[in-house]
Amino acid sequence: MVHNRTMAWIASVLLTAVRRIAVSVPRVLALVLLVSVLAIPGGRFVAQAAEKTMPDGLHMAAFCHGSTAIPPPALDHEVPGGLFCGGEAENYQTRSLWLVGGARMIAAAGPEPVLMVHSSRFDRLLVGFRYADGVIAWQDVRAGNYGSHWRLGGQLAFAAPLRDARLVGLVIRADRLAAVEVLRMRMVPAASEEIDEIALAGLIGATLMLLVIGSIYNLALGIAARRLFPVMQGLWSLLMAAWGVLWSQLHLFVAPGMAGTLSAQIATMLALGLLMMTAFSLVSALEPGTLPRWLARVVLVLAGLLGLAGLPLSLLRTGDLLSLAFVVSGLFAALVLVIVVCLVVAWRRGSLAARAFAGAWLVPMLVMSLTAFFDLGDALWGGGEQMLVLLSGAWQTLWLALAATRRITQMRRERDAALAAEAVAQDQARRDPLTGLANRRGFVDRIEPLLAGAQPGTLALLLLDVDQFKAVNDRHGHDVGDRVLTAIARRLQSWDGPDQVVARLGGEEFAIMVAGMGLFAAHGFAETVRQAIAACDHGEGFGAGEVTVSIGLVMAGPGDSFATLYRAADAALYSAKRQGRNRVIIARSPGDTLPPPPVAALGERG
Repeated sequence: MVHNRTMAWIASVLLTAVRRIAVSVPRVLALVLLVSVLAIPGGRFVAQAAEKTMPDGLHMAAFCHGSTAIPPPALDHEVPGGLFCGGEAENYQTRSLWLVGGARMIAAAGPEPVLMVHSSRFDRLLVGFRYADGVIAWQDVRAGNYGSHWRLGGQLAFAAPLRDARLVGLVIRADRLAAVEVLRMRMVPAASEEIDEIALAGLIGATLMLLVIGSIYNLALGIAARRLFPVMQGLWSLLMAAWGVLWSQLHLFVAPGMAGTLSAQIATMLALGLLMMTAFSLVSALEPGTLPRWLARVVLVLAGLLGLAGLPLSLLRTGDLLSLAFVVSGLFAALVLVIVVCLVVAWRRGSLAARAFAGAWLVPMLVMSLTAFFDLGDALWGGGEQMLVLLSGAWQTLWLALAATRRITQMRRERDAALAAEAVAQDQARRDPLTGLANRRGFVDRIEPLLAGAQPGTLALLLLDVDQFKAVNDRHGHDVGDRVLTAIARRLQSWDGPDQVVARLGGEEFAIMVAGMGLFAAHGFAETVRQAIAACDHGEGFGAGEVTVSIGLVMAGPGDSFATLYRAADAALYSAKRQGRNRVIIARSPGDTLPPPPVAALGERG
């Protein structure tokens, strides 16, 4: 028995632990993975020089290499001797780097091979296809003039000429190459190169279109809603689209002179701007109070230092670029670590923006994290990791646009609900709670337009008071008295409209403002109201015509206000009470009525 209880207790504890882990781990894991790989898109832009080998395709080990002084034009095509077939290339940033390979690297591409070079920072690039008869067919490009060799996806294409002689080797010369580590090359068949170009062009065009649309949408949304985060995201998307245009070389259709180093430098600076704006947009997106100020300042300072350190990397052509890239990578890693802390803190404090960032970056993060384990340089028709970055940017833009739209829509709904509640409260403040008619405040508000726009002699105020109402309360009870007032209010409500405003001013006193009637018509209307109220059925215990009203009627003249009209109608109402009740007395003008009798003479208002 004890053994069974122990096993049951252990099973219960394990089940509880599994449930808690199942709930907490996905969120924490998604958050940590999300932010830790925020560096991948930016790191791919800025710190490419940290890679020691060509990512895919033709590797340095496949070439013999050496560096020489940049040859004069007359010696452009003379391949030097004494090349090294091992080790690392050195002393080439201000010279010419020569790479010579054999037939094995060409054989896999078939009889019509095409060398695809992902353009980098160089002054000039010469590619020679060596044939068995000793001929080397040369093709070259230079910074500012790629001719017909450039392709979308940041690539240069060099097709081997068709000759009767067999292709036996490849010679490459790069003048003033910034870093051999980023010179990525691959051999493809000519037919594949054409198909890849078409497919990659379509993918780049669609992705850039999504980024531009997302940018316009976010900017418009931010400006319309006066929110900083959508504006920041719109600018981020715009920078990402600009980077995509430069990386893909799409801009060479209209600005061929930007080919080469200039485009690479601008693209790197844009990459730095993207990294900095990622940090800025995160800080601006988190709700006030969900992030300590000192932590937000650390994010902004690190983003600024990253920009300052990365700027020389975008401009320098020579020097120890790898060491500078290492410094930039270190700053970026520190920034990522702080962003992780920011999102964890904000998430635990219930920040919806932190969750929106998680959704925006989760899929791009998972896709980009594959680059740490797999060689994706040939992926997406040669677009490789940069194309994945562009797709990730489009996903991030669309996700955050939807998240911002959802948040702003929710805020508008809350605002509309608050305004509706305020309107209801304002309406209730202007209505009598017992009868539902307008109270004195509501009545005055409604008749002001009628007083302002009425023609002389066409506006009448009727002041009604229930006769002997105290006797009704004393004989039947106050609850029955309230029922009588409610029945009278329902009958008066039938006359309420744009030109006839009905109200309960207090106690057993009611008022009607009638527009568009002269004195004769207004008097007839008052008689109709008096008779209709006398005919109301108030239930058992009441005789026919037992509940009646007295009415004081006054016609509005130029300059009259509710206060002056009320005094005149009230005086006429007292006259109706003095003359026996259940009648209409007309006050010809606010100053033309007799003063009310003393209270002692009537004993009561009713």
